[in-house]
Amino acid sequence: MDTTEPQIISDNADTTHQPDHLYNGRRASLPLDIIVIGCGLGGLAAAYCLAQAGHKVTILEAAFAISDVGAGIQASPNVSRLLKRWGLGPHLEELGVKPHNLSIRRWKNDEVVGFTPFGETFVKEYGSPYYHVHRADFHRMLYVAVEPYCNIRVGCRVVSVDPSKPSVTLASGEIVSADVLIGADGVKSITRQYVVGGPDAPMATGDSAYRALIPTEKLLQDDDLKSLVEKTESIIWMGPKGHIVGYNIRAKKEYNLVMMHPDETEGGVESWTEGGNVERMRECYKGWNIVIQKLLALIPTTLDWKLMVRDPLPSWVHKDGKLALLGDSCHPMLPYRAQGSAMAIEDAAVLGNLFSHCSDRSQITPLLYAYQSIRYERATATQVSSNLNRYIFHHPDGPEQEERDNQMRAAMEDALRVARGEKSTLVLEGNANQWADKTKSDIQYGYDADEDTEKWWLANGDKLMSFVPSVSEAVN
Repeated sequence: MDTTEPQIISDNADTTHQPDHLYNGRRASLPLDIIVIGCGLGGLAAAYCLAQAGHKVTILEAAFAISDVGAGIQASPNVSRLLKRWGLGPHLEELGVKPHNLSIRRWKNDEVVGFTPFGETFVKEYGSPYYHVHRADFHRMLYVAVEPYCNIRVGCRVVSVDPSKPSVTLASGEIVSADVLIGADGVKSITRQYVVGGPDAPMATGDSAYRALIPTEKLLQDDDLKSLVEKTESIIWMGPKGHIVGYNIRAKKEYNLVMMHPDETEGGVESWTEGGNVERMRECYKGWNIVIQKLLALIPTTLDWKLMVRDPLPSWVHKDGKLALLGDSCHPMLPYRAQGSAMAIEDAAVLGNLFSHCSDRSQITPLLYAYQSIRYERATATQVSSNLNRYIFHHPDGPEQEERDNQMRAAMEDALRVARGEKSTLVLEGNANQWADKTKSDIQYGYDADEDTEKWWLANGDKLMSFVPSVSEAVN
């Protein structure tokens, strides 16, 4: 038994305050006790939304301290609009960098073959900016927003879950009970096994990702690298069996690199904090263009993230109807579409919105199934889209690579025509540059989780709230 004493680092929860514009000012008439397992981005977002909906929320975090870990992440319009609605827009402006465009390049010669405008184009089309943010800054921003409204307990490792009570047992032996359990404990979730009926081993993708941050002052001293800072771009370099993503974060003080490469390790650790070998990293990209070589030479240490995947779960809700999963615990995302944190935050928004309607404990189960009903298809489709980019980006040079590049060039020329005020002349649906596919981008970035939930409620809410015996009847 773990005898280390768990700590409460925030026990001043105030559920009486709520921004008037959230959920149309609606608060649950029956406040519930809700435990959120995990204090990552998804867990914090879930706690915030549920607290704003009027519930008493406790976050249980296994770590004994909230540390500043990670590197760059992307906050696309579908998530930035939610964060702005939560009053976090000024913090995003301060902490984030707004890329002007996406540039897709060849590994060998740095040739630009793909281009998609972000910047003001995205604001005009989707109503909210695209940001690049350091994960630690993002986490701290959410933590500060959540802290006044929730009890946050660190050093509280959950070792078992009783979904029927519902309750959790901590490593210290303490049993903590609630009305609802939300498993937001990530890719190595302990709560997932209770939903699926046992442990589910992840499958190796065959890829790993080196991660590194470089002070931009070093890039500005080199004529071949300074444009990476001076131009506010998100860059993808595509190559055989791997690709590299680069962009600025922290007011352009740091340059973030994510370097996908074939994973040659047996077993391995499913962790994004595992140390990597710098010399092996450089060997992976031997022969790539001079910009890449110079960037890699500036990296003294790196993390190596073994990329694992899990099949979509048949259900995110335990059969007893008091435990549900959220974020990476139920739909882990590969990083090829930069939508992992976005999907978790969308989950949280839907959950909070639904539970703002709660007036009786008998509604808990149908509300959790309603959450799954709203979120399942979109999250699964985003997983598929992420996996597709892995295939697209990693072609060896040859006919498939040439066809891919030609598709991207055509989309780039079309985007430049539109930027000059001319009409689009190209059908972009199915283009190898998924960001150029307007249909996909509209679905991905034009989505509003709150709006979607309100529409769902108008169509299904009365039926759900008069819930009698069948959950499936209430949500389908």
